[in-house]
Amino acid sequence: MKVLVTGANGHLGTNLVRELLAAGHAVRGSVRALGDPLRTAHVRALGPVELVEADLDQPATLRAAMDGMDAVLHTAALYLFYAPGQDAAIVKASVEGIDAALRAAKDAGVGRIVVTSSTGTLPIGAPDASPVDEKDWTSDVRVPYLRAKTEGERRAWALADELGLELSTVLPGAFGGPGFARHTPTIDIVEAIMKGVFQLGAPPINYPWVDVRDVARAHLLVLEKGKRERYIAVNDHQPTMTEIAQTMHMIDPVVPRPLMTLPTMLMPALPWLDGLASLINGTSRTMTGEIASTIKGRVWNISNQKIRRELGWQPQLSIKQSLADTMAAIQELAARKAA
Repeated sequence: MKVLVTGANGHLGTNLVRELLAAGHAVRGSVRALGDPLRTAHVRALGPVELVEADLDQPATLRAAMDGMDAVLHTAALYLFYAPGQDAAIVKASVEGIDAALRAAKDAGVGRIVVTSSTGTLPIGAPDASPVDEKDWTSDVRVPYLRAKTEGERRAWALADELGLELSTVLPGAFGGPGFARHTPTIDIVEAIMKGVFQLGAPPINYPWVDVRDVARAHLLVLEKGKRERYIAVNDHQPTMTEIAQTMHMIDPVVPRPLMTLPTMLMPALPWLDGLASLINGTSRTMTGEIASTIKGRVWNISNQKIRRELGWQPQLSIKQSLADTMAAIQELAARKAA
């Protein structure tokens, strides 16, 4: 199968290219800046992938990238949590990007489309609530990124109906693991823990973790076997931030172990604490007031039973292994930048 991966040099895109090549598919990857070796060398190193330049803001380039393709895996997105003044841009990039990609695919006669959505489109429930699954949609979209992914996926389904497209969507959790040339907010959180931001106390929240390699395998299965439906790809257990930090301490004792889990009453102070930690440790900010109010007193409780049952997917990498590989990749990237 001839497959186009949009955002091929991103964290997921890179791992998808590797997975598709290993499965014997002919792969074309689109990137925004083809002439920048810092953004493409790690993708070219994977094997015989054809790289082309395409920008979601320039539909003609996207349409040209889809010529001759049997399928499209649309992963390109603007993944930001702390981005003052960019709320509208985050939503626009998701919704208009999906619109442009699906219209180009229709015009090019592409037969199969898989769009990367997010578990952020799912409700965050009360601690005693039943697990959510693919039939559920969040109604709380105060966080711009969650609004972007929710409105983007809804737009994809509406447009697929309008244009008669064969669409599936994959809803991954927050993914770690190797294969990134620049940090995402998820990678920023891991780096912050490595630098000790949770030493005095970890926030009282959990995280829908999954390894990027498992997410790439989920996309391949959905591409080859999936129906016109949504598929959640997340680990069986959504760990707390305390569990994540403690696991990282087990992997590398230099990483400070949290002294406690902070009380829920301190949730409104998390953006301030995040800002203070950024000043002290030089870490990227990831917490906003909207995020703190959205997750206060709630938990991620997500079922992955559908993709297990229908497509035979299951997480192959433990959280410990995934975190270890993420930490190693952060250190390797930092060493390359320092060289």
